[in-house]
Amino acid sequence: MLINEYLTPKRIVEELDKYIIGQDQAKRCVAIALRNRWRRQQISGDIKGEIMPNNIILIGPTGIGKTEIARRISRLTNAPFIKVEASKFTEVGYVGRDVESMVRELMNYAVSQVREAMIEEVRPEAEKNATEMILDILLPRSKKMKQNANNTDTPEYERYLRSREKMRKKLLSGSLDEKEIEVEPETDNLPNFEIFPGPGLELLDFDISEMISNIFQGKGTPRKVKTTVHSAWKLYVENEINRLISKDKLVETAKMAVEENGIIFIDEIDKIANTDKQVGIDVSRSGVQRDLLPIVEGSKVPTKYGMIDTSHILFIAAGAFNTAKPSDLIPELQGRFPIRVELNSLTQEDFERILTEPENSLTKQYQAIFRSEGVELKFMPEAIREIARFAALANEKMEDIGARRLHTVMNKLLDDFLFEMPSETLKSVKITKKMVTEHLSPVIESEDLSRFIL
Repeated sequence: MLINEYLTPKRIVEELDKYIIGQDQAKRCVAIALRNRWRRQQISGDIKGEIMPNNIILIGPTGIGKTEIARRISRLTNAPFIKVEASKFTEVGYVGRDVESMVRELMNYAVSQVREAMIEEVRPEAEKNATEMILDILLPRSKKMKQNANNTDTPEYERYLRSREKMRKKLLSGSLDEKEIEVEPETDNLPNFEIFPGPGLELLDFDISEMISNIFQGKGTPRKVKTTVHSAWKLYVENEINRLISKDKLVETAKMAVEENGIIFIDEIDKIANTDKQVGIDVSRSGVQRDLLPIVEGSKVPTKYGMIDTSHILFIAAGAFNTAKPSDLIPELQGRFPIRVELNSLTQEDFERILTEPENSLTKQYQAIFRSEGVELKFMPEAIREIARFAALANEKMEDIGARRLHTVMNKLLDDFLFEMPSETLKSVKITKKMVTEHLSPVIESEDLSRFIL
């Protein structure tokens, strides 16, 4: 999971441009921060440990791309990434989530991510082994062959191999999928418990599922059960995958991914800033900031996979900062976010570009949705401009929620078609300026109605 050496700041920005319109300064800052990680990994000696990540605060209203920027850079590097909301944390000693839980959550995600990658690596071997196991059940060796396992030159063994190859072809073709066979389930996989800890239990952070499963291991004698060939094959594949994946290597790789490339996006950081110096709620806000400080500075956090060093995790914080300012954070925490970028509010022109340019634009998404019902959806250029105008107008009249307003406007515009599909008579839809005006003008012009619907 190391950053690709060809992923230069310019290329990172080019990739972000495919999905995010505008916000050039923010893209530039995260691209440099990301490249600096690769640069640090090329350095040897003690100085490598001294190079700290340049954490970033993104300032701006909701819906302008703050979260999307962080999410996209994590996908570019295949780095472990989580988003947390600062307002959900409470000071140590109060009921709620403690700030260390975000590191544990990041580690859990990394283990899952690494395991998925490892599964893809070992799956071919696991499937091959599972096939051989099924063949052993379908066509078991005779007692004589087992006793003379080293003697493979006998006519009986040659006949067996020919029969096994015929059976293998049938098995791989799927013609034996529904045939019933008896299998002996492995006790290591039974029972399979999934435990979801409640509030406060996350502090214990040990694997309850594994503990309970261990209690049941070795209890009773496993009995053979009847199942289909296909089900048995899938079961054996899973067993082989679990056997082939080294738990120690899995944890070690995930730990390295978190400590070297992990990204934590802290949203709503302005909600824990002190807007005044009165006692009460601001005391709790200061407490959360002080609990957050050692993690951002770099400390060891205990998890069920061992201690995680947070020194080189990249923290990207974001907030609207409508009532608070970054300077309202405690000075020590301000110092740990040296880079601050103010993102611009989105204009009508930005909305037009957002509707058409990104690879995941809303128009392309809705065209794919309509295509799934056999309907061709087409947007005229003047219709795009009108949709953007209404979205910008709605943001002016009500609270500015950025590009998220486009979702509500588009859904209102296409609501009737989405309800009617599938339809024998509906094969194509052309969205024109007149259609946009007829659908959206009454809603936008009525302030009460627009607040209710949009």
